[in-house]
Amino acid sequence: MPSFIDANTTVGPVTLSVDDLARSLEYYQQHIGLAVLEHSAGVATLGVGMRALLRLHEQRGARLVRRATGLYHIALLVPSRGDLAQAIRHFAEHRTTIDGAADHLFSEALYLSDPDGHGIEIYHDRPRSDWHDINGQMPLVSDPLDIDGILAELDETRVWNGLPAGTINGHIHLQVADIAAAERFYTEVLGFERMIRMSSASFVSAGGYHHHIGMNTWAGVGVPPPPENAARLLNYELVLPTAVALDAVLERLRAANIALEQQGEGWAVQDPSSITVVLRVAHPGEADSDV
Repeated sequence: MPSFIDANTTVGPVTLSVDDLARSLEYYQQHIGLAVLEHSAGVATLGVGMRALLRLHEQRGARLVRRATGLYHIALLVPSRGDLAQAIRHFAEHRTTIDGAADHLFSEALYLSDPDGHGIEIYHDRPRSDWHDINGQMPLVSDPLDIDGILAELDETRVWNGLPAGTINGHIHLQVADIAAAERFYTEVLGFERMIRMSSASFVSAGGYHHHIGMNTWAGVGVPPPPENAARLLNYELVLPTAVALDAVLERLRAANIALEQQGEGWAVQDPSSITVVLRVAHPGEADSDV
């Protein structure tokens, strides 16, 4: 087995194609609570504070293809249960459609879809000391969410100004063609640790987090990549804390004869499901997280 990926590795910005950029910007600003950080012809970057979380590329006519590899959902991690309560109240006031909600024991989560059908999770983490059962295992459950309990933590003096400072991409969940192949790539090559394994899903992480990357075959085993005209995941970033940590991963990729392509500040690689992952070093302050 290779060395584990650096424990301070995090998920960086996620890049999606969308049919109508103006429509998407309205949704992500008014409903989700992200701010526009950059906006040029057909492309926009959104985030919280100065932290970029999402990039949108307009592709007119793009439509979601569900039986394909790519994004299952992005996952925006808010700092506290009270922050999740504020988001719930905001969604109620703006009549934002909620697809689902669940208590996973290690986290409490809401699930939504943007106008193109891209999945979104908004969640907060429980303390790490509560993540494991009496046998030291980390179970994956989807219990009903205690909405009343969460709303009891509302600070009535707070005014909604979007998602709070400290919100990050806590993890990303992918649709893959084959669990075993995807898991080998993310664990044996990139160096993540498997945390939870099911017959049709796997969850891997750096540094003992419950998961930085989820992967499933719920759309079907062997599904193809989405067509070029689909609303789809274009890439997502994995952010390493140092150049030394990045070089260790790049060395393992080269040893496995996996093609790398320099892309901007990082290196792009395709996983076994043809999902593009961009590996790069953190910008100042970007790696400041206990996830």
